[in-house]
Parts: sequence; C-alpha cells; structure tokens
Amino acid sequence: MKKEDKKVVIETLTEQVNSYKHLYVSDISGLDAVDTQALRRACFDANIKLVQVKNTLLKKALENATNNYEEIFSALKGDSAIMLCDTGNGPAKLIKEFRKTKDKPVFKAAFVEECAYVGEDQLESLISIKSKEELLADIIAMLQAPMQNVISALQSGQNTIAGVVKTLSEKE
Repeated sequence: MKKEDKKVVIETLTEQVNSYKHLYVSDISGLDAVDTQALRRACFDANIKLVQVKNTLLKKALENATNNYEEIFSALKGDSAIMLCDTGNGPAKLIKEFRKTKDKPVFKAAFVEECAYVGEDQLESLISIKSKEELLADIIAMLQAPMQNVISALQSGQNTIAGVVKTLSEKE
C-alpha cells in the first residue's frame, strides 16, 4: 500500500472513531464467509459498525483521535476488527450471543464510557454496564419515588384533616 493510501485510510479511520462514542477491538479471523456475513448482519441490525483493520493503521488512527486510547494499544496484536457504536454494552452483548454457536469473535479490548477494558475477562462486566442515559433514568426514578410517597401521604392526609375538622364541627 502506498503512503498516500495509508494516510487516507488513517484519516478515514480517525473520522469513524471520533464519530462514535464507544470502540471495541475483537478478532474475527477464522470465520468463514457465511459466519462473517451473519456477524456483519447482526452488527448492522444492532447499529454497530464493523470494520476489519490493520493494527498499525488502527494505532495511528487512535493516536490521532480525540480520546486517549493508549491503554488499549497492548491489545492490537494479531488480526483485529473494530466495532463502533453509540451504545456501550451493545457489542459486548452481540459478541456473547454470537459466541453461543461459534468460538469467534474474540474480545480483545474496548473503550466504553471513557474507560478502557482490556482482556477477555472484561466481557461480562461490559455486558452489565449501563449507558449514561440509563443511569440518569435510574437516578430520576429513584428521586421521584420518595417525592411520590410524600405527595400521596399529603393527599391522604388531606382527607384525614377534613375528617377531623368535620368531627370537631359536629361536636360543637
């Protein structure tokens, strides 16, 4: 590949990495054409962009990217494919689901919610990770629950106060 071509590929990869919030690095080598097509279809259905890359070009693209991906450079060995998405746990769930029938893709590393995860043992923790939107929704729900209890107590107290006032007025 010519130097100019490499530069274009690196710039394209950098743009793609910068346009998504989350990045997964996996190994999909060894999948036959049917399985690769099935994986690509599953990625498309889950709004995940799957790109087969050369490690040296990916490393240069990550060095040029806006986030600091240095912690996942150690995983850039062997064959690599990147999964780009806006949902933090989407690719982890897809990898786990796909591996129920196949031994690939192998999880190598991820950059999710501004944290690096390296190693196959991190896959389960990535599956359970929640996005910022999900966490905010949980916090709002937890904050609303006590407020709803107070409002319902006040509303039920309204009937009690009315009953006490009525009883007192009847006694006089």
